[in-house]
Amino acid sequence: MNNESLIDFPTDFPIKIIGKSQLNLQSEISKIVIRHASDFSPSTAETRSSRSGNYQSITCTIRAISKQQLDELYNDLSRSPLVLMVF
Repeated sequence: MNNESLIDFPTDFPIKIIGKSQLNLQSEISKIVIRHASDFSPSTAETRSSRSGNYQSITCTIRAISKQQLDELYNDLSRSPLVLMVF
């Protein structure tokens, strides 16, 4: 398996997370992101609600330092029961 990355690290890297609208969605996402990118500031997250208000998208831009960091962050976010999609 090839572990080389097409991304030059370090780099600012946006991650979009979609989940059902809940009061604790943004705080839970922030906790997960901070676990992998300790310099992430939750105040920089961009949040949008769906037209119906049932879903939220949260874009968190982190300073990514490695492919491994991104892989672990994506895996952690994907395992959260609050998260529907990560891209």
